[in-house]
Amino acid sequence: MKVVSIKWQDTILVRHQVLWPDKPPEFCRVEGDEQALHFAVMSNQQTVCVASLYLDNNTARLRKFATLSAFQGKGVGTFMINYLIDNLKLQGINYLWFDARESALGFYQRFGFDKTGELFYKSDVAYYRMSKSL
Repeated sequence: MKVVSIKWQDTILVRHQVLWPDKPPEFCRVEGDEQALHFAVMSNQQTVCVASLYLDNNTARLRKFATLSAFQGKGVGTFMINYLIDNLKLQGINYLWFDARESALGFYQRFGFDKTGELFYKSDVAYYRMSKSL
C-alpha cells in the first residue's frame, strides 16, 4: 500500500461508489476541488481509498474520505488518516476538522478527534462535526 497525490477528477469514482451511490457522479464534486489536495491509497495499481484536504492558513478540512467496501476494516483508512496527519504537521497545519458520518464516529475517535457540535443532516445522512489540534 502507498499514498499518492492525485487530481480531483480521479477521486470521483471512489467518492461516488462509496459515499453517494444513489446520486449522480457530479454530486460527489466539491466546491474548491480545483484548489484542494487529493490523495489516494493504491493497492496493486488500484485506487482503493481517496481523501481530499482543503487548506486555509494553518487549518485543514478533510472532505470526501472514502474507502472501497472490499477494503474497509483492513487498515486502509487508518493508513490514509495517519499519512494525512503526518503530512499536515510537516506543512505546519495545526488544526484538522471535518463533518463525519455518525456511522464513522468510532473510527475517528480512535485518532483523538472530538465531536464539536450537535448532530446534523446532509441529504438525509446524519453527521457530526469533528476536529483535532495536531
